[in-house]
Amino acid sequence: MEEKDKKENGEYTGEIKGGMRPSMKLVVMGIVNKKPKSIEVTLSSKPRVEEDAEADVGLQLKVSFMDKAVQRNARLAGKWGPSENTLSFFPFAPGEAFKMEIVCEHQQFRILVDGQPLCGFTHRLIPLASLTALRVFGDLQLTKVA
Repeated sequence: MEEKDKKENGEYTGEIKGGMRPSMKLVVMGIVNKKPKSIEVTLSSKPRVEEDAEADVGLQLKVSFMDKAVQRNARLAGKWGPSENTLSFFPFAPGEAFKMEIVCEHQQFRILVDGQPLCGFTHRLIPLASLTALRVFGDLQLTKVA
């Protein structure tokens, strides 16, 4: 990640040099706010996804504290696919620190929280190298993004 990557008010936007590829790992560490609603982590082809509805999104993780859910989805050619919600447990708690790892494998992204496997998300966007932007925002204080 580069120095020009931004981190402010619980929002981070950074460039993934050369894009995602198998065996690559992204780490997001932070502390959940006391009264959280949601946290979102997005891997996309452009840094500012909300301004560019055409940007492809290879992985969108939406953490909902009200539903105790982590929704996963992808957007290809401007269209969102079916979302996935299945979880074995909900690892996030208000006021607590967490470490999320997104491991890029050949077939899927594997998401771990505090070292525990949380879920997987099969790649819908090929080539992976087109995923060059990481965005993290929501009800959290980021402590590290790598």
